[in-house]
Amino acid sequence: MSSAALHATPSGHDGAAATHEQRALGFWLYLMGDAVIFALLFATYVIMVNNTAGGPAGKDLFDLRNAALETVLLLVSSTTFGFASLSARTGNRGAVVFWLLVTFALGAGFVFLEIREFAGMIAAGAGPDRSGFLSAFFTLVGTHGVHVSMGLVWILIMCGQVMTKGLSVPVVSRLFRLGLFWHFLDIAWVGIFSIVYLPGLL
Repeated sequence: MSSAALHATPSGHDGAAATHEQRALGFWLYLMGDAVIFALLFATYVIMVNNTAGGPAGKDLFDLRNAALETVLLLVSSTTFGFASLSARTGNRGAVVFWLLVTFALGAGFVFLEIREFAGMIAAGAGPDRSGFLSAFFTLVGTHGVHVSMGLVWILIMCGQVMTKGLSVPVVSRLFRLGLFWHFLDIAWVGIFSIVYLPGLL
């Protein structure tokens, strides 16, 4: 093999690092696509918010205490995920799993409150088929809820990988991408709370 060929072939370590960098870039591109989807859903909601078709409006349906509790759960879960990331940097596998499970519990509480809110609205005759406003509301908030649910499944998978494979480079790389996803959902929810719930109560 020529000297040029040797220099052109990356070492195993460099090749692995390049692979993880490419995956991180790909995930950033995915998040950008997801951000566009949420932007379109926000725009649709803003356009449809007054199209109640004679049905209930946000002030008749929204419970600020429930929305505030959802916000607290999700924001605290972002903090606990940060603790999991810090524990991964120090190589503390047990702490990583512990903080991931705490994050899971907080996220599951958020999903429970959201499902309860949806069920109550539907039972009161305010389902997504009632008006354009409610269609836009259920689509926007429901899409976020589905993302959180997917994140919960991912957290459990990561717990299994940390326990079985340790804090290897691939596992830590996946944990980093999960962190990006989870924090993105927090940002999206702050937008929902600020654009949907607070103005809807006025």
